[in-house]
This record gives sequence, structure tokens and C-alpha cells, in this order.
Amino acid sequence: MAMRRFYRFSQAVINLFWRVLFFLTLFFAVTSPNIILGDNNTFGTSTTMLTTGLVIGLVVIAIANYAYPRAHAWLVRVFITQRLRTGTILLVMVLIGQIFFIYFVHPVSGFDAGMLHYAAVSHKHVQEVGVTAYYSLNQNNMPIMLFMHWLVVLTKQTSWLFFDLVTLFFVDLSAVFNLMSVAVIRRKAVGTAMYIQAGWLAVFPSIIMPYTDAWGLPLVSFYLFCYFVMRKEELPPLVRAVAANGFGISVMLTYFMKPSSIIPVIAIVIIEVLVWMVRRKHITVEATFMVLSLLILIVESAGYTYKYTNEKIQNQTYIQLDKSRSIPAIHFMAMGIYGQGGYSEKQAIMMAVLPTAQQKTDYSVKMLKTRFKKLGPIGYLEFLVKKQRNNTADGTFGWLKEGNFFRENQKPNNKGITNKLKNFIYLYGRHIADFRFAAQLWWITLLTIIALGFGPERRVIQILRLSMVGGFAFLLLFEGGRSRYIIQYLPILLLLATISWDRAVANVMRLVNWYRAKLAAAIAADNPGEEPASKAMDGPGK
Repeated sequence: MAMRRFYRFSQAVINLFWRVLFFLTLFFAVTSPNIILGDNNTFGTSTTMLTTGLVIGLVVIAIANYAYPRAHAWLVRVFITQRLRTGTILLVMVLIGQIFFIYFVHPVSGFDAGMLHYAAVSHKHVQEVGVTAYYSLNQNNMPIMLFMHWLVVLTKQTSWLFFDLVTLFFVDLSAVFNLMSVAVIRRKAVGTAMYIQAGWLAVFPSIIMPYTDAWGLPLVSFYLFCYFVMRKEELPPLVRAVAANGFGISVMLTYFMKPSSIIPVIAIVIIEVLVWMVRRKHITVEATFMVLSLLILIVESAGYTYKYTNEKIQNQTYIQLDKSRSIPAIHFMAMGIYGQGGYSEKQAIMMAVLPTAQQKTDYSVKMLKTRFKKLGPIGYLEFLVKKQRNNTADGTFGWLKEGNFFRENQKPNNKGITNKLKNFIYLYGRHIADFRFAAQLWWITLLTIIALGFGPERRVIQILRLSMVGGFAFLLLFEGGRSRYIIQYLPILLLLATISWDRAVANVMRLVNWYRAKLAAAIAADNPGEEPASKAMDGPGK
């Protein structure tokens, strides 16, 4: 009984933090300047007739669906009855569009992505003082740089086009793993998942940004898929054993690629332990043996992967580093409490100037204490609310918000296909506001589906919610300040929206029917003796 009370208390705490953090995210997304039609004083830009046409088209479809039975029947047949075929067509169209986009637009990137490429393509580059200093400080970027260099050696390709195509492959592979996860969790939702994945990929220009944000996505999606396979008792033991090995390997590779991306693993462990605590009396010996076997396989595969990968990194001879200069983790906490909660050039310079790890740590601790003292409890809480907005509101995921995002002119002309496409993603492009609007509309839609999917709790939903609570908390405590860091948790949100879709539709229909009933009752009360008008108000979608 005590265990069950603790379980209910734990779920209540998870739901409390989830509701507060998620609905702040939804509120800030809805009020984002990205969604402004027409002139935008925040960015000094304006949407064009493309966005106007998009909005008008959506309104026309909504009206036709409600007012015209034949249009409604056609939409139902195409997008519901034949959703697997339609979803496949949409995904293929998006893939063709992605390849077309990358072929014509593959600019040289700046910030960390540019340094990764610069160091990976030539041994001469890694002998430069600036490059060795960068990797001595930012040793967390070593694994992906070495992997990129391995691709260069293997393929003899060094161009940005090549690495953008690799990025595209990883992003789309993540979408494939997401679809496979849905097929395991709830097969009938695969069609819905296709629509959600297609919507995401259509407004995700980070396929031209070869960096850990995009390259880590398939690892997160894969270990989630492996987990869902492991927990499905109907599958053969051999399949679940293979999934356990895949889980251990992918989790450890995720740790090397982007350590914060393993937060969902912590959520999985917490929820599974809580469930075990209340159900342990009903677990059979066979089930216990299977769970222990899977855990052993996970630990062994993760251990071997860690040992092999760590040895490769520690024993590499491609670049010579001063390992004593590595930036301590507390530095990112210190940066995360100043300004907008993001990158601080002043603190970054101090990390480069201070020679020892202890001096770097002492400086960061001092900065933390100074800022805490200045803010106070109420001020810090207000800061966290604002930082949650900075971390999650932007549906473009911080596009163009890094310093030196591209190393070329940010004001393209309108000549040729390349420049026409660049106008959608460059800072001073003619259609940059159109892109921001479309991306923000998709982001709001995704979050709204999740918000409306309230109802009875399931283990998978709680795992996904706790994963996001952990992700939100991490970004609040460490460096954040822009929504680029939320990219690593996209597989969680995409799966959560997919699983929530049916429940969201049911909840909306319940609210609509309640409103119709109240309106019909009010009309009947005002006009006694007349036939209720509820039938006349019913649209074809009833």
C-alpha cells in the first residue's frame, strides 16, 4: 500500500512539473513574434503573399470540410481512409524537396559546425594553434570531429555538399526509427506518424548544418525504438535480446555524441523502477529472468562500446591536445544564468585565458554565486520563466541565432534557383519571415496536439513526459538561451504528439459536442415549441 501511494505521489510530481513547463512552452510558442502576419517590428521583416496564400488555403480547406459534404468525404477518404498511402507520398515528396534544397544550397557554416568541418578535412588544419586551442577547450566536440575525419578518409570527400547529404541521411534515418517505434507501440497510428514526420522534415533547414544537433537525432530515435521492442513481451526473446544490445550501444554512442541526449534513458529507468515497485508481486519468475537477461546484455554492450570508443578517442593521433585545458561542466551552468541564459563571450574568453582546471572552476563558481546573490529567489524564478521562453518558443529552433552562422553574404539576390532558395533561410532574405511563420505554425500545431491529448496516463506517455521534463530542466540549469538545444529532444516530442493524436481528436470532439448541446438547449429555451436546431447546425463531420 505504501509503495502504491509513493507511486501515485511520484506520478503527481511528474505531471505537475510537466504541466507547468510544457504549458509555458505552448504559451510562449503561441505568442512568439515568428507567427506575426505582415510587418514584424521585432525582426524588421514582413511576410509575403506566400504566407498569405498559405493561411487562405488553410481557411478554405477548413470551411470546405465543414460546409461541403463532398469535400469532407474526399478529405476523409484521402487523409484518413488512405492515410498510409497519402503519408508515404508526402514523405517521398519531402525527401525529394530536401535533396533538391541541399543540391542548390550548401553554404559554408560558421560557429562550431564550421570548426568541425575545418578540422576534419585536413591534417594541416589541426596543426594550427587556433584549432588545437579550440579542441583543447571543447573536448566534447572531439568524437564527432574524429567521426567526420573518418568519413573523409573513407570516402575522399571533403565538400560541404557531402556533409550536408550525410546530415540529411541522419535526420531522415531518425524519422524512419520514429516510424518504427510507432509501429511497435501502436501500429494503427503509423499513418498519423507519417504526417507528423513529414511536417517536421518540411520545415527543418538544419539538414544543411552538420553538427551534433542533427547527427545525434538517429541515435536518440534508435535507442527509443530498441526500448519499445524490449518492453514488448509478445516479441520473440531473440528479437528483444538484439534490441537490448542495440539499446546499450546506441545509448553509449549518444553519450559521446551529445551527453545531454541520454536524459530520456534516465526517464526510462525512473518510470520502469516505479512500475516495478507496484507490480513486483505479480511478476513471474520467467519475466524476472527475461528482464535480468536484457539488463545484462544492455550493460555488457554499453560497457564494450564505451571502452572501445573511449580508447579510440584517447589514443587518437590526428590532433594533439592539451587535455588539462578542458572546460569544466560548471562553466556551462555559470553561462546559463546570465543574459538570456545562453552563450557568454566574456566567460568563454576567461575559460581560454585561465590556465588550469581549478582556476576555471573557481571562476565559474564565483560567477554563479555572484549572479544568484544579485537575482535572489524571486528574481531567479522570473529568470527561469524567461529562459524557458528563450529555450523553447522558437519553432525555427534558433535558426540564424549563432554568431557567424554562415560565412557568406546574408543578403542574396533573386537570380537563379540557389538564391531564390537562400531567400527563405538567410538573415536578410526576402522570404525569411515566410519561413519563420511556417516553422512556427508547425511548432504550435505539434505542441497543441500534445496539450489536447490529455486523459488516462500510460507508461509510454509518462516516460516521454518525464524525458521532456528532464530536458527542460537541463536547459534551464545549463547553457540554453535559444531553442536550437531542443532539437535533441525532437524524437520525444514527435512520438508524444503521435500517441496523443487520437486522444486529442476525441477531446476536441467531446468539447464541440458539448458546445453544440449547450447552444441547442439555449435556442430551444428561447424558442419554446419549435423543433431543436441542433440537426441544422451539424456539419458533415459529425
